Amino acid sequence: MLLLFLIVYAVTLLYVAITERFRHYAWLVGLQGWLLLGIALMQLGPGEGWGAKIFVVAETLLCKGLLVPYLLFRIIRNTKINRVSRRSMSAFVSILVSVAVLVVSLSLTRWVDDSQINTFFFGVSLFGLLAGLVLITTRQRIFSHLVGFLIIENAVFLFSLAVGTEFPMLVNVGILLDILMGVLMLGLFLSKIGDRLPNLDHEKLSSIKD
Repeated sequence: MLLLFLIVYAVTLLYVAITERFRHYAWLVGLQGWLLLGIALMQLGPGEGWGAKIFVVAETLLCKGLLVPYLLFRIIRNTKINRVSRRSMSAFVSILVSVAVLVVSLSLTRWVDDSQINTFFFGVSLFGLLAGLVLITTRQRIFSHLVGFLIIENAVFLFSLAVGTEFPMLVNVGILLDILMGVLMLGLFLSKIGDRLPNLDHEKLSSIKD
């Protein structure tokens, strides 16, 4: 079951590369939150305390699975922009780049020789990190950049599952700060940037003055 969840998570990253509708972005980010919930609970095991389980549910289900998609859909409704820019990379080229990134990520896992790190988790989380960077660099509109940032956040969480048994408090604090930054960024985007930049292309940022 754990392997299935990780495979579906990787498929969502590939689908992000080919879809051009922002609503699909929001649904995929929410789906990743639910997948991370299942993966984290399976990794915790029955011996973990209720405090750790409550933290994981709050971090994945409430924040990543429900709150973040809600804010994304609200941004889409307020800005009335539903698709990526026509000047962005085509879906065919994007999927080729994503497949190449997946191959590179899986290849790099062969260089990780540490018994304390789950190499399979490392490979998938590295793919998520690179997929988020690809989305940020190949899409024109700021909303796509925001989604890329959230995908990188999910990849960081998945990576923490590979090393979390070694320093759980450090990982938990890092994840909590990660959530706060993501929510604050979404709030700033919704209340400030969206009102001033109706097209939401990153080139428009150069016109902002103090």
